[in-house]
Amino acid sequence: MKTLTYAQQHQARFLAELKEFLRIPSISTLPEHRPDVERAALWLQERLLEAGFPTARLIATAGHPVVYAEWIVASNAPTVLIYGHYDVQPPDPLELWQTPPFEPTIVGDDIFARGAADDKGQLYAHVKALECYSRTVGAPPLNVKCMFEGEEEIGSPNLAPFIREHAELLAADVAVVSDTHILGKDMPSIIYALRGLVAVEVEVRGPEQDLHSGIYGGAVHNPIHALCEMISRLHDSNGRVTVPGFYDAVRDLSPEERAELARVPFDREAWLREAGVQSEWGDPDYTIIERTTARPTLDVNGIWGGYTQAGTKTVLPATAHAKISIRLVPDQDPQKIAQRLKDYLLRIAPPTVRVAVTCFTGTRGIVVSREGPAMQAASQAYTEAFGRQPVFMRAGGSIPVVTMFHELLGIETVLLGFGLPDDRLHAPNEKFHLPNFYRGIETIIRFMAILGQQTDPPGRV
Repeated sequence: MKTLTYAQQHQARFLAELKEFLRIPSISTLPEHRPDVERAALWLQERLLEAGFPTARLIATAGHPVVYAEWIVASNAPTVLIYGHYDVQPPDPLELWQTPPFEPTIVGDDIFARGAADDKGQLYAHVKALECYSRTVGAPPLNVKCMFEGEEEIGSPNLAPFIREHAELLAADVAVVSDTHILGKDMPSIIYALRGLVAVEVEVRGPEQDLHSGIYGGAVHNPIHALCEMISRLHDSNGRVTVPGFYDAVRDLSPEERAELARVPFDREAWLREAGVQSEWGDPDYTIIERTTARPTLDVNGIWGGYTQAGTKTVLPATAHAKISIRLVPDQDPQKIAQRLKDYLLRIAPPTVRVAVTCFTGTRGIVVSREGPAMQAASQAYTEAFGRQPVFMRAGGSIPVVTMFHELLGIETVLLGFGLPDDRLHAPNEKFHLPNFYRGIETIIRFMAILGQQTDPPGRV
């Protein structure tokens, strides 16, 4: 296996290059770091060309550029579109870092730096896997396209327009995203379902201006009271959402899926400690894992109104506000669910106040077939690289690009992650487990070899 041998022999150089990448403070959210974001894009373009890609270029967007590369080896070979992001979160608060955030530091088997796991380390594993093919057998065993963006950490505002505009360029059979984690160092897992997301903001208005509570209290309906009354009616005593029609499109979990989710290692007491609560809450008909990954939820994310500074100010406030987010499961339509919530809030609003509900653009939930050739190739690759079969699991969060690929390109996505649950993404002391970096390269090599065996293009492990 020439490619795997090459990967093992060049681990030291791969690590040195990753350190170079991590030293670039490509913080997309801060305007003063725009030159660093562009420098990271140029650095990545150069590494792709060095890895053997015939073409790699920067494509401008309204914000930061997309790094695009392609390697077409045969017209009858499957085509994989690899997505990643080269921008990172700000490192604040700096005083909580034990090592400098942009000076990669190795402690034991971990490398500490901002962006180590999210997403530079995982992204770069793909670049190095393709170098292994280039330097040993001349080419990968399938067609490869790379699309690495620089705006993921600010919500990817220009990604959907980019995909629409370049749909023909990005055409592929399957997408691969390595921006997730596995269950443990030696416990691979594959996420096959993601929840969607929709958000609304509620404004409740009472009097035209704040009033003296000693003069008007008890006779004018306090908007904060009214808002709290409305919020209290969004769930029943078992935690089920009471919005009419909320569960209409929700797929029932099959016995097979419930059995698969039950395989996910779960320590209830450890989970409670991690959450910092004394007991779980929610629909008793479902387990904690099912509630947090496979069922829709509605949560109030923020509530404000009136006087909140030090001391007291006896006012009856003019307005009260709340932000609400809904995690959606596949088949729930974001617009329909948002409208149903809006209609319900307006219906249960007391006649003593005026209510306005603003709905924000949502993302659909998605389920990827576990039986497709790419998913089966990923499962086999994990098994060979880690020595044990991966656990299939759902994720409670959202990855908008997966939905974009499905809706705009008509392709499914394999989430081929190599991070760990304790990598502290977006927090001080972010890290990446180096054995996973090297195993990630091996897994990607094996994945491409297995998927490429469907045809007979050049390049084999």
